[in-house]
Amino acid sequence: MSLFASIIALTLSGAAPAADYRQRPPEDEIIYFVLPDRFENGDPKNDKGGLKGDRLQTGYDPSAKGFFHGGDLAGLTKRLDYIQGMGTTAIWFAPIFKNKPVQGPKGDESAGYHGYWVTDFTQVDPHFGTNAEFKAFVDAAHARGMKVYMDIIANHTADVITYKEGAAGGFRYRSLADYPFSRRSGIKGAPINPGFAGDHIADAGNWQKLTDPAFAYTPVVPKGEERVKVPAWLNDPIYYHNRGNSDWVGESSLYGDFAGLDDLATEHPRVVQGFIEIYGRWIDEFGIDGFRIDTAKHVNPEFWQAFVPAMQARAKARGIPNFHIFGEVYVDAVDPGALAWYTHAAGLPAVLDFGFARAAIDAVSGTKGTDQFAKLFDGDALYKGGAGAAQGLPTFLGNHDMGRFAMFVKAANPKASEAELLQRVMLGHAMLLTLRGVPTIYYGDEQGFVSDDKDQLARENMFASKVAVYNDNDLIGSDATTATVNFDPAHPLYRHIAALSEIRRKTPALTRGATKVRAFSEKPGLLAVSRFDPVTGREVLLAFNTSAAPLSANIAIDMKSAGFTALHGDCPASPAAPGSLHLSLPAFGTIICQASE
Repeated sequence: MSLFASIIALTLSGAAPAADYRQRPPEDEIIYFVLPDRFENGDPKNDKGGLKGDRLQTGYDPSAKGFFHGGDLAGLTKRLDYIQGMGTTAIWFAPIFKNKPVQGPKGDESAGYHGYWVTDFTQVDPHFGTNAEFKAFVDAAHARGMKVYMDIIANHTADVITYKEGAAGGFRYRSLADYPFSRRSGIKGAPINPGFAGDHIADAGNWQKLTDPAFAYTPVVPKGEERVKVPAWLNDPIYYHNRGNSDWVGESSLYGDFAGLDDLATEHPRVVQGFIEIYGRWIDEFGIDGFRIDTAKHVNPEFWQAFVPAMQARAKARGIPNFHIFGEVYVDAVDPGALAWYTHAAGLPAVLDFGFARAAIDAVSGTKGTDQFAKLFDGDALYKGGAGAAQGLPTFLGNHDMGRFAMFVKAANPKASEAELLQRVMLGHAMLLTLRGVPTIYYGDEQGFVSDDKDQLARENMFASKVAVYNDNDLIGSDATTATVNFDPAHPLYRHIAALSEIRRKTPALTRGATKVRAFSEKPGLLAVSRFDPVTGREVLLAFNTSAAPLSANIAIDMKSAGFTALHGDCPASPAAPGSLHLSLPAFGTIICQASE
């Protein structure tokens, strides 16, 4: 049987289709985020992406953390039982579009295994498989009632364009003031682009007057790469900012190249329409269920104002009423206003909740109290649509950019025992799976992966790894290392996530219920939160202890809550008095109490 036939067979033999999966609102999901290259190698024949030569030509070197390791779509399809077994209902994966295999300065090259160096937005990277295999994967997930979220990029492409003006130390950002569109290479240069009224004017006629892209640097496309980008319009430097590398502040955050990656002029009407066409096709042809938008904060808000409604309309026409769009706005702080701004000004329906991650890391690590959660939830009113909209924010504990949750916990508690580290990490996942937002599990966390740092050092293999800096880590909750296969459904973290996922799915208050903070602490200790069934109003009380000592406290509850059932932990059957429930929590403990109807 061929590989493709095998995948189809897996699709047909999976769980019975869940006809109503399209009707689930985004807040009902539990997301599993995975880098396909690091998950499972289902087809070794595509490891080199059909390319020949050494790793600098093929991008494949399973012993190097910055190169392709062999994971693919066939592997993801093969492991759908494992993914679904922990209760996850949606799969978000790093970009699978065709990438520039290798880029970077001599001696510091790395590969596009992560998917963020796109050259061809219309096809799957051959290292991962084919478009047909992607369709088979989507169909297999849908047959199980699972949704599929694609990671997309509009801010940049792979690093193809260079500049005529050589710069040994890199190309420093050149500003709009010093290098206006109207002069070649600076304010003292020869006049160019006569009549162009500025990039804030969206009129197509205005943009037709921008014909010379050499206003800051003189862009050059290297020989042999003139047609490497697809669709073909992406090969024209006129559609890029060409201002050098971003320094991440001020206007360069929007106009600068992202670490050398070619920064698209997303103000240009052709670029806007081009990406609507590109990503609309993936909805039309594959029936995907949502987009995570990479580097959303580095794109002008007007682009998203046009793009988001177009994608929502495309999805509805395809019979996908709950298409989930959430943007990456990297703000490493509990700052709801900074995130909420993008739901108003850019029109993004949701953003990744970096504030939740920061609050959870600090509280569970013991470096701060639980009061940051109160600040976080108070800020929910700032989002467009208010606290109800905040329920659709994907929440997480760590990721492929910032590093793993267990790493932060371990670093803050270097003398902690393995048992304590496991308890703390389990506590963090209890918060993730019961507090407001859409829980997002970073692949490998359920197997106790730790990571050594951010980026490449937080992207370990689930299949047996050959990377030394991965394999020397002690995983939490088991004696395994990343040198062996790690798909163990008996792992305590996997079982913990699965149990809490089941509670969440069966308890509407935990998916769509309003939040009321009952108690918090300025140092490690208590966090208590009530959530309410959106239909019946029935209360579910959540209580967490982030300290290393047991605690007891009286918690304010709804006056109507006269009796309780324990969904998790030791919950009293009745209040100590009307409106007050006495709880006792062990160190790093979690209690979930549901009021009687």
